[in-house]
Parts: sequence; structure tokens; C-alpha cells
Amino acid sequence: MKSRDHRRLYGAIPAILAACFFIYIVFADNGLDAPATVSLQARPESSSGSAPSNKPGTPGTLPETPVPKIEPLSNRIVDYHISVRLDAERHMLHGEQTVTWRHPGKLPVQELYFHLYPNAFRDDRTTFNRESGGKLRDDERTPDSTGYMEILSITRSDGADLLDTMRYVQPDDDNPADQTLMVIKLPEPVEPGQSVTLNMTFQVQLPYIYARMGYAGDFVMAGQWFPKLAVYEPKGRRGAAQEGWNLHQYHGNSEFYADFGTYNIKIDVPSSHIVAATGFPVAPHKDDGVRRLYHFYAEDVHDFAWAASPDFIYAEEAFSTPHLPGVKIKLYLDPHQAHLEKRYFTAAKRALSSFSEWYGAYPYSTLSIVVPPSGAGGAGGMEYPTLITAWEASEAQPSRELERVVVHEIGHQFWYGIVASNEFEEAWLDEGFTTYVEDKVMESQYGLTRSLPILSSYITDPEPLKLNAWDYDNHEVYAENVYTRASLVLQDIEQTIGTKKMKQVLRTYFQRWKFRHPTTQDFQKVLQDVTHRNWDSYFKQFVYGDMMIDYAVTGVKSRQTEQHGTTVYETRVYLERLGGVHRPVEVAIKLADGSIHMEKWNGAEKQKELVLYTEQPAEWVLVDPEFRQILENRHYNNFMRAEIAASDEVRWSYGTSKLVELLFSIFAW
Repeated sequence: MKSRDHRRLYGAIPAILAACFFIYIVFADNGLDAPATVSLQARPESSSGSAPSNKPGTPGTLPETPVPKIEPLSNRIVDYHISVRLDAERHMLHGEQTVTWRHPGKLPVQELYFHLYPNAFRDDRTTFNRESGGKLRDDERTPDSTGYMEILSITRSDGADLLDTMRYVQPDDDNPADQTLMVIKLPEPVEPGQSVTLNMTFQVQLPYIYARMGYAGDFVMAGQWFPKLAVYEPKGRRGAAQEGWNLHQYHGNSEFYADFGTYNIKIDVPSSHIVAATGFPVAPHKDDGVRRLYHFYAEDVHDFAWAASPDFIYAEEAFSTPHLPGVKIKLYLDPHQAHLEKRYFTAAKRALSSFSEWYGAYPYSTLSIVVPPSGAGGAGGMEYPTLITAWEASEAQPSRELERVVVHEIGHQFWYGIVASNEFEEAWLDEGFTTYVEDKVMESQYGLTRSLPILSSYITDPEPLKLNAWDYDNHEVYAENVYTRASLVLQDIEQTIGTKKMKQVLRTYFQRWKFRHPTTQDFQKVLQDVTHRNWDSYFKQFVYGDMMIDYAVTGVKSRQTEQHGTTVYETRVYLERLGGVHRPVEVAIKLADGSIHMEKWNGAEKQKELVLYTEQPAEWVLVDPEFRQILENRHYNNFMRAEIAASDEVRWSYGTSKLVELLFSIFAW
């Protein structure tokens, strides 16, 4: 995104008209004429109009499409029109969907593929539950955590019935019990550049939430809740040698990938419920005292999520900066977190302001923050276009982790929402980048700097960053690499090229690939273009490979000798490179008089011997004494004590506590 607003209106019309437009997007989308800050209120955003026309038990009439922007920001491959009705007592969704897909390739296509994510929760035989063990992060499956999606009907726009052509496929693991991906056979192929429209009805049994979607009490989190088209990749997209569908099931370590498009969504809930959703309300909701009908619209997004609860306490604030023309921040709080309203708003503003200044303006008019209630932790800490979920704050005065999660998820609006990589196959481009920028905001806005040596020490099982998400052994190894190790790689690149140049790299990457689907190779190309240097060796080792830095002291021999009639000490230091090749490293040798002798090793050799002659004997040797090697994760072998007597030469063994004290006492989170 360019630094100016994506609508490109402000430079083309008088300033007064631009101001009027900003006022419209901030206030008019909810029919509000209140001040920019709305005080906390246990009531819906607005209420007016007559009762919804839909009958109980059936979805509403599909809405008409609102007028789109004159200049689309994305290729808008798909258009969704969905009416959904929440049966709160049975925890079920009843949906009616019309989806139009525009063929982006050059070969005829006769099959359409859809993701049916709720089927991940059918039973313990699904691929997700088998791989995850019924657990995501700290949330575990319960006896009530059974969920599924049933497709009730599929017809083409001309009335042709396609339900009998539907079948489930398992391209990743051939698990016959997995029903998270389905294919539909069309009567005739869709030609390149042409469109096909399908009408579908479906129902979803929501599970008790433990993995992103479901219910907890009266709270509902609807993420990945509708039949969602897979991505058809033309030749050349993301380096594809030939065009075709990019197909994956829902895995234990699963992320997402979808095309940009428009979403026109009606949500029918009990009149007690307040709804937060992707996009913005088309009109004030309608309420007949029994049911409430919301109507949302979003464009240039690749997903749609919503949450509902009768307990939400709602607040909103309009926000703008010189780099961000205007956005309405909407906060949906659990009553137990009502006193934390200011902290949520402040974190959101600082994140939006920083990211918009550094990379490009947030392009949407709204951002919704949902704070799940107690018992709904499985819904927390997740990103969707223009909507994020925070962690439940169980303490009265929680730590800065509250802000950190908000900042992280808003970071995803840029590195996921706008720069939309394939999270199935290259999750580090999403999670790693977001973790990196999260740390930058927490440092610049809250003065919190994490110790990189400690972070690197957490990397006990390094794996290549460019792996399918489910190819990591478990969720811990997945998180260790695509979050922590990936962010350390970016920190290391920054240390190599400098902070100013790194900001230029990320801004260029964002601007070049916004509303597109980049790959690791695309990021490397941007890095090479900006820095004017080749990064092949670095990426081969630390991105495509599983390398870390590991410089070890393998021996220290010290003895007295004569040199020109003077007694001196000869010290031989034996070094070994056990990890990747990177940059020169310093070696500190402490002498008996307390002085430090510094040597430098280029680190390129597999083994290195340093020889020095000094008036004082050497006491110990430490590689990288200032911990400048960000990717060094095995600091325990960086140190060795010298013995004057060769016969007594031994590695100095520290207990764990002493070692940690020695290496990390100066560092703090």
C-alpha cells in the first residue's frame, strides 16, 4: 500500500470533500451521529427498522451487493453472498450461500474445491484431531467439542443440481475419515476468464471451542464457518510450473490460504446478541424483539469471521494519523474486562499508527477487537480480515501480554490480511514477520525489549522455515520455528544491513506485494533489490535449511615457554564451527591479570586454531562475548576455562544455574 490512502480520492478532490468522506466512513456505517468516542454500553451498536423477513429456522433472503469501490485493491476472484442464522440453543448455524468464482487461469476447469473446516471437529479420526491430539496451544478438546458441516444442497445458477457430484478428498494424507476438503464436478467446464455461480445451503454444528471456532456459553466465534473456495493458481503464481488448484486439508498445525474477493453477509441472531464481524455494517440492524438481523459488507479481503454474545460491552473510537486517513476501532469486551477498555484502544492505536507509518496505510474503514469471555480461550489470539480476537484477561491488572497479543494480531492485518502469503506452505511469511514487527512496536511504544540470546536459546529443534505447516513434528516445533526462529532470522538480517535499510526492505516488500500472494523467493528478491547483494547462501542455510549459528570452544591449551629470553605464556585456542556460515565472530581471552585479549575469527573455516603469546596466563575463552550472533542458540559451548598445566587440561563444567548466570545475567525481558 502506498503511503497515501488507497481510495486515491484525497488527491483528486478538494480537501473539504475528503474530510466529508472521512466523517462518513467513521460514523455513517453504523448510522451513528454520536461523538467519535462512545462510552461503554451493554447494548448493540444501533437499533432501528422493522423485523427481519426471514422465518424461524431458515436463513434470510440473500442480500443485494452494495456498490463496490471504483478502483478495486485486489483481483477479487470470488464473491460471497451469505445469509446465516444462529440457533443459540442448539449451537448451530443454518446458512444459505451464493458464491461466484472467476476463472483466473488459461485452461478449462470442470471441478471446484471447497474447504469445510468445521469437519475437522467431527471425531478423533479427523486429520486435525489425529495430528493435534485434540489440542491447540493450551486449549483441549472436551466431550462437547464435536462439530461438523453438512452440505444440504448445491445448485448452479441455472438450477442444475450438483449435490450428487460432491465428494471428499484427502490430498495430503489419504485419511478417509477426513472431510475438510470437498470437490464438486461441474456439468461443463468454466473457460478462462469466465465465471460460475453456485447456490448452496449448509448447516454447521458448532463445537465447544478449543481451536478457533465454536461456542462457550452464549459466546460464539464463527471463524472458517462457511464452505470456502480453495485457490486456483495460474501458471507462474507463487512459482507454479503449471496452473491448478492449491489443495490442503485442515491439519493439526494448520493455517489458511484464500483468494481476495467481496463478502456480503447477513447474520440473524437472537435479539439479545451483539455481533462483531469483518467489514462494516451496510445499515443499522433490524430487531423485532425476538431476532436481530445484521448486514455486513467487506471487499478486498480473503476471509470473513464474526462473533456474537449477549454480554458484549461495546465501545468505539475514531482514529487517524498523517499516515492513516481514518479508521473506526470497535471494541467488544467481556464484562470482566470492561475496566481495561483504555488499554485495548491504546494498543490498537499504537499498532495501527506504527504499521501504517512503516509499511503503508491500513486500507479498511473498520477494525474490530473481540475479547472472549472466560472459558473461551480457544477463540483468543487469532486474526481475521478487519477483526482480531484478544486473549481473555483473567487478572484484574494483566501484564503487557494483553498489549502484546493485540499488537501481534493487528500486525497480521498487514502480514496476512494485505500481504497474503500461502499460510499452508509458508507460514513463516505470516507468523515470523508478525512476531518481528510485534517486537518492534512493543519496544518503540512500551519500552519492552526481549533478550535475543534467550530467545535463540529456545531453538532446540531448528527446521527449515519453508515447510508445510503440518510437516513440523508437533505444534511446539512449529511455533519454535515459524514464530521464534523466523523472527530471529529477520532480526539477524536487520543487524546485517542496519535498521534503516531493513525498514526500506519491509516497506518495499509490502508495497510490491500488497493484495497479492508472495513467496519466500519474492521476499528474497526484494531483499536483494534493496541491498544490492546476493542472499542465496544465507537463505539456503537459515531459511530453506535448518541451520543456526554454533561456534564452540573445543580446547584451550596454555603453557610456559621462552621467547627471546623472556618467559611468556603460549595459549592455543581450538574453535569449531558446528552451524552455518555467517559473519566474523569475536573471541575473548581473559588473562590472569584481569585484562581481556580480543581476537576475531571469520567463522568460515570448519575448525580454527588461535595462538597467542602473553605475559600472563589465560584463564578462560569466550566466543561472541557481546552476544552479537543472533542466531547462536547453543551458548553453553561458547566458553571454556584454561588450565596452566597441560596434564590438567579439562573443559570447565558449570552447573546449569551457573552457566545461565554467566551467560544471561545481564539480559532481561
